[in-house]
Amino acid sequence: MRLARRLHARARSESGFTLIELLTSMAILMTVMGGLTTLMVSGINQEVEMNRRFQAQTEARLGLDKLRRDVHCSGSLTPTGTSATIVLTMSVSCPTSGGGTSVTWCTVSNGTGPQPRYGLWRYLGGACSGTGVKIADYLTTQSAFTHTAPGVGSGELKQLGVALTVNLSPTKPLRAYKLQDDLVLRNSIRA
Repeated sequence: MRLARRLHARARSESGFTLIELLTSMAILMTVMGGLTTLMVSGINQEVEMNRRFQAQTEARLGLDKLRRDVHCSGSLTPTGTSATIVLTMSVSCPTSGGGTSVTWCTVSNGTGPQPRYGLWRYLGGACSGTGVKIADYLTTQSAFTHTAPGVGSGELKQLGVALTVNLSPTKPLRAYKLQDDLVLRNSIRA
């Protein structure tokens, strides 16, 4: 009975929290919410960055695949050595040439600065100008192509070395994604 009276008396009293207790609990709540908000914003930013890196890497892989198809259809290419531009002379029966006799692949600068970036472009015709299609972006090196003519009498077909390094943050080299392949010109004449 006494317990019931005490509970009833306590329920009827109009006492509440003091201002100091209220401010203290609000400060603790704000600190916890600030920490949680920081974690959530950081996670969202990392997810956006990861999606951008994945997109750039996918574009580079698809670009290398398109370049591979063009190289397999071509009979010759110029120039010899390491270059930012190559011109492929296409076979007449090649469906990927778009009706042209040559296709040009080049890396073009997308701006200047301490860490320039390059885009991979494909042009119909023999020059890296006119109406082209941007295939990939965020390349870190301009000279992506290496062509070495096979030795005379070796019986080898011509080859093109391709090295595409993709990095959205060139100041962080550990985030670089490198695609490297040696493509054979299947329609070229054996040396």
